[in-house]
This record gives sequence, structure tokens and C-alpha cells, in this order.
Amino acid sequence: MYPTARMIGLALLGVPLALLAGLFAPQFWLVGVAWIVLAVALFLLDVMISAAPSQLRFAARVPGAIGVARPENSSIRLMFGSAAPASVEFAVDTGKLIEPVPARQVKAVEGGAAQIDFAINPLRRGESFIETLWTRWQGPLGLVWKQRKHAVHERVTIIPNIATIKEEARRLFERESGQMGMRAQLRTGEGTEFNALKEFEPGMDRRMIDWKQTAKHGRLLAREFKVEENLHIVFALDTGRQMCEPLKGLPRIDRAIQAMLLLAYVALRLGDRVGIFAFDEKPRIASRTVSGPHAFTALQYVASQVDYSTAETNFTLGLSQLSGELERRTVVVVFTDFADTTSAELMIENLKRLLARHLVLFVAFRDEELEGMALAEPAEAADVSRAVLADAMLRERELVTTRLKRLGVNVIDVPVDKIGAGLIDAYLTVKRGAG
Repeated sequence: MYPTARMIGLALLGVPLALLAGLFAPQFWLVGVAWIVLAVALFLLDVMISAAPSQLRFAARVPGAIGVARPENSSIRLMFGSAAPASVEFAVDTGKLIEPVPARQVKAVEGGAAQIDFAINPLRRGESFIETLWTRWQGPLGLVWKQRKHAVHERVTIIPNIATIKEEARRLFERESGQMGMRAQLRTGEGTEFNALKEFEPGMDRRMIDWKQTAKHGRLLAREFKVEENLHIVFALDTGRQMCEPLKGLPRIDRAIQAMLLLAYVALRLGDRVGIFAFDEKPRIASRTVSGPHAFTALQYVASQVDYSTAETNFTLGLSQLSGELERRTVVVVFTDFADTTSAELMIENLKRLLARHLVLFVAFRDEELEGMALAEPAEAADVSRAVLADAMLRERELVTTRLKRLGVNVIDVPVDKIGAGLIDAYLTVKRGAG
């Protein structure tokens, strides 16, 4: 509780009144003092007739989980017991991972209650809180501010943007249905899993002829394949310092998780098994592979546990442990980044070992800002130096991706906003046996 600007101005007005009375009518100098006493009395009256902070009650409506970069509406309702003010001012304090929009506002009080509506803007994944609600209001005379601090402590979990993932997955399914007849059911005639023997027909690949069965039955028979069921897909997420750097306003690791969950959603619907492995200087998360559309919720929970890190990535320890845990041939989807060929050398050596038994998809995070620096027309000497350095870095990245392709790694090198679609295309190519 403290005086308003009106109260302070009213009280200070007694000082010049006392000075004027002392100069021109000394016998009335007490008028100024009486004025100040009257102002204090009015202040105390305003305190008594205004709503007491102890009478104030509140109820918060806050979403328990929200997706990254997808603000959600929230509200807090205040109820006054009696002598409700005409308006009330709100301010909301939150954790570092979220911000209220707007953080401060004034609302009219109607029927003894007021409601503040605001949006929670999630900045990064993790767990945060709506911590404190500050409220203040004036008395009926406008001479006193009464203030109360409410401990809200409402938990908000920031998770990958599932709504966007499901919408994009639905759109990709529709595209595949229209262009290639790709449905959730498995297709025959292409793939790597044996389906049946059939009469050899002109136009069929002669490599598909089963000579043993042809000799046995006395007619030319060919093997027919179908899209392989029960593929094992493991996402290897580098969560080290380099992956936590922003790319077009969002950390690389968050873009990786968005693309990972998109492919996981599609793969689970197509009958494959999916698991997550995350590492930086040491392994952090190693989930078992799960199957079925219902398992997506479990994968979503595991993905929400992937934390940001400032540690340097240890590819030898991380990828070696991953290789040791894979019991059958697996599609390993690697999300990582590198600064130069030197830092990428250990990554390449460990990917070689994985390639001996598994199929590797490598997601390259194309830095369009770096490409823009290299192509920008220089206006001063510093721009030339910047362009030369950017071009050198891009050349080194190109050398690394070229080496990976020669080793047999399927490199997904597309703009960052198309990583999900590029990864789905590579997965479907692998599933049809063309990878």
C-alpha cells in the first residue's frame, strides 16, 4: 500500500499554501498545515473504504503443454469480496523459457471481478512456470494504491510443435497418395522384402529371375518384392554446442526434433519401429524402438526430454555406443552439424563403422545466412573479407558432404524449412528399396 501521484500532489500543495500565508497573512500560516492534515485524513479514508488485498481471490487457466513457436491463450480471473475498484492493473512474471504477451495491462472490474487475457509465447523447449501475478488498484478517491503479490506457480511444459507436425504429415500423405498411390498399406512390386514368385513378363528386371525355382518348375519365374515391413529407424540426435546455435531464428536441435517427429509419425503409421538416441559429450537418451501410431505419444515425451547443451560433441563415444546397441540392420538418421573438415573428421570415421551394418541418412543443415554472405555484393572492405570467409566455409561443408555421399551415406541437403519433406522423401525411397 502506497500513495498515488494524486495524493502526493495534494499533500505537497499545502507547502506553497503555508509559504503564501506566512508572507502575506502570517496569522493564517496554519492553513497549509491543516491542508496537509486533511490530505492525510482523506488518504486514510481511502484506505479504509477501498478493497482489502486479503479479500482478493484468483483463478488461473494456463495450458499445461504448448508447442515451440506456437503461442497459446491463457487467462487469470480476479474476484473481489467487496468494495471492488473500477479497474485493476496486472503484471505477470514468468520463467525464462516463456514470455507473456502483453506482460502488463489494465482491466475494468465488472460485477466484482476482472479477467486478464494474455498469450504465452514459448521461446525454447523445456519446463517453465507462470510464477507470479502482481495486481494493484486505486481507492475510490484515487489517493492510495493497494498491491498484492500472488504466487501462481503454474507449470508450463514447452514441447515440439505437434500440431504443425501432424498437419504437415497429413499433407505429405495426401501428396504421396495423389502422385504415387502410396497409402498406409504396404505396396507390392517394389521394395526389398520378398513377397511371392510370379511368371516372368517382358519388361521385368532380369535380375529378379529365380533360377533355382525356374529349373524346378520348368518355367521362368521371378521374385516379386514388397515394401519392407517393420523397418527399424533410430534417430541419432547430436545435442552439443553446435546444434544449439540458432538457424533462421530457431536452434538447430529444435529443427531436428521437428523433422524427427514428422518422420516418426509417418513411419509409425506405415508399420515401422522407431527409437531415439541423443548424445553430446556422452550419451544422454537411448529409447527402445516402438511401433504403432499409439506409440507417437511416447516418442513425443522422449523428445521433450532432449535438453540444450554447451558441451562439445563426442562422436566416437556417442556413435560407438549407438552401434553396439543396434541388434539388427537399422536405418540410422543422423542430425548433427560441423564447423569445418577438421571437426567433421571424427564424425566421418564413426559413420564409416555404422555403414558396415546399417543404412545412414545424414541431415545437413544448410546455412542460408552463410550462403547469403558469400553471394552478397560487397559495399566495403569488410564485406569482401566476410564473403571470402563464408565461401571458404561453404566449400569445406561441400567437401564433407561429398565424402559422405561417396561412402554411401544418403545426405539430405535441402533448405531448413524443407528438411521434414526431404527426410520423408529419403525414407520412402529407402522403404521402396531404391536407397
